[in-house]
Amino acid sequence: MFSALREQAAAVRRCGSLYFAALLPEDRILNAFGKARSIGQSWIYTKAATVWVFLSQCLSPDHSCREAVARLVAWRIGQGKKPCSAETGAYCSARNRIPEVALHRLVRQSGQECEQAAPQAWLWHGRRTCIVDGTTVTMPDTAKNQAKYPQLKAQTPGCGFPIARILVVFSLAVGAVLDAAIAPYSGKQTGENSLFRTLHKLLHRGDVVLADRYFGGWFDIALLVRRGVDVVVRKHQLRATDFRTGQRFGKEDHWVQWLKPARPKWMSPACYARLPDRLELREMRVRVIQPGFRTRCLLVVTTMLAAEEYTASEIALLYRQRWQAELYLRSIKCILEMDHLRCKTPLRVRKEIWTHLLGYNLIRRVMAATAISSKRRPSSISFKGTLQTLNAFLPMLHVRIDVDHWLRSLFQAILTHREGNRPDRIEPRVRKRRPKKYPLMRVPRQTYRSQLLDRG
Repeated sequence: MFSALREQAAAVRRCGSLYFAALLPEDRILNAFGKARSIGQSWIYTKAATVWVFLSQCLSPDHSCREAVARLVAWRIGQGKKPCSAETGAYCSARNRIPEVALHRLVRQSGQECEQAAPQAWLWHGRRTCIVDGTTVTMPDTAKNQAKYPQLKAQTPGCGFPIARILVVFSLAVGAVLDAAIAPYSGKQTGENSLFRTLHKLLHRGDVVLADRYFGGWFDIALLVRRGVDVVVRKHQLRATDFRTGQRFGKEDHWVQWLKPARPKWMSPACYARLPDRLELREMRVRVIQPGFRTRCLLVVTTMLAAEEYTASEIALLYRQRWQAELYLRSIKCILEMDHLRCKTPLRVRKEIWTHLLGYNLIRRVMAATAISSKRRPSSISFKGTLQTLNAFLPMLHVRIDVDHWLRSLFQAILTHREGNRPDRIEPRVRKRRPKKYPLMRVPRQTYRSQLLDRG
């Protein structure tokens, strides 16, 4: 991974490419475009340049098209080229021509490449482990966005924001996004478990899936077992538990069978017939002894029945790492500021999501390379510190500096910003900063404007 980053950085110096090419080479972008690479383009906003500028926009604290174009103008001047127009129209038009499937393909490829380069020691029992979790994002309140991603039904029209659901599959070893699915917040087949079923093809025999109780349904587990994938999930609170039954592996750790329920409407009869009549599972109770945790006791279900190879304590520690998905989503939504998007049409919104996920994976790749070079784990390195360091270091590629020295200095600066060692950290769910005492919007904005005008 170190050598790959060095070669890409050297290519930027040699070819004079936009500095984001050090993270994502042009040939990889063109390969992701596939047949669409032959579609016409401008002489300034080439396909690669448009993706690079789009990445710089998503990884910038400002996130505006104006700043992204200004960066391109400054780079062209620094390269001794004629500056392009600072108007954003040409850039937005070029961004519209990027196929959504190309950005999606780049996200998958970047995540898989990052995970494949991980050392064997980063894997759990030598097995690839995936964490599944979902979240929501909002977007500008436009008619097109509302039609595709409606706001909450309880909100008055004109007083809410369109909302989309995103289901993400992360790699536990490196924290990269392996794949994702996007859907409206509500409606048929838009739940997190329904979206996850559309991503089952990325899982391989021998993988392990970590998920919360929302993914602990009989059919969710059975479909994964049929693919040879093991599951570790929290047991749903409505299922009864009796540790006096079944084969006991230890205290509050036993083997059980779940009988096959009736066929759900979303499943075809053929698929239903291929599933087994019962699931053989292992249930265990995990007691939280650390003070301050809200949950004191939880039930974990797994398909790994070999109690000697996978002890109850190891399963409990593995399930605790499911919380990493929450931290990864926090990095995407809060640090990369993807919680509220800016595009005004559904297609552009989805492209913005994929570009954010692509930028997130590229940062994770640099974190993994830094961790490998320093014999650490990526989880010990600060994501925000890596982002800030990259934004400062990338423009330096076009300064007369040795590439090896640049890369070593980059890694050393990233290692300076480590995640704090805060085991069993306890924080109350309260806010200290007081919000401004403005009333909530109850009617559309135009109604308020009319009221103000009527008052004279």
